[in-house]
Amino acid sequence: MATWLQGEVVENKRWCSDLYSLKIKTDPLEFTSGQFVRVGLEIDDKLLARPYSLVNTPQDSLLEIHFNHVVEGELSPHLAGLVKGDALQVSDRASGMLTLNEVPDVPHLWLFATGTGIGPFLSILNNPEPWQRFKKIILVYSAKTREKLAYRNDFDTLKARYDEQFSFIPFVTQQQTPDTIHSRITTSLQSGELEKHANLAISADSSHIMLCGNATMVSDATALLEERGLRRHKHSEPGQIAIEKYY
Repeated sequence: MATWLQGEVVENKRWCSDLYSLKIKTDPLEFTSGQFVRVGLEIDDKLLARPYSLVNTPQDSLLEIHFNHVVEGELSPHLAGLVKGDALQVSDRASGMLTLNEVPDVPHLWLFATGTGIGPFLSILNNPEPWQRFKKIILVYSAKTREKLAYRNDFDTLKARYDEQFSFIPFVTQQQTPDTIHSRITTSLQSGELEKHANLAISADSSHIMLCGNATMVSDATALLEERGLRRHKHSEPGQIAIEKYY
């Protein structure tokens, strides 16, 4: 049986019409950057819970989740309506293998995110470990519109701090906007344009790729990478591709 921590909303940030982030105060929770927890609310005398990746680092005092408000959803409309001081439940254990301790020692770490799949990568990138381990980190982040590219200030800060070590490549699929690529990640990956933008090649010898977000992107990108000789990472058979599907 799952056990739960009592949580209290500290902040509810609305990025745009249907995109939110919650900061939550709980008792201390041990986790590794890249993992997720279950977050729940009492609705009609029943605890309804869903998994959400943690945006914060393990050193932060508050938990943070990033989510879409799905109008027909059972839980997300209620989460979107929470205000400071409201109560909710958080599982007392984190799960998931989208973590750096699953990544072998290679020079280049590629992170592909769509939508709210950016959450676990924020937790990873705001730790010192990746910057000590990898020669180059390339974050590829796609959203439907520019306003849905959340946490842009965080990436500007990382770029200013790590400069040549960090490449940030934003994609917007339903608008043409300055300083973004109007394409899908998988289209750019298949054509070779993504690697041209990064000025770096993806290879089985030098790269590890972490994929998080839309299930179609994750599946299609995995297939394209497998065609080039990369394979899914498993405990029993180490590979170059780690995935987390959201929707």
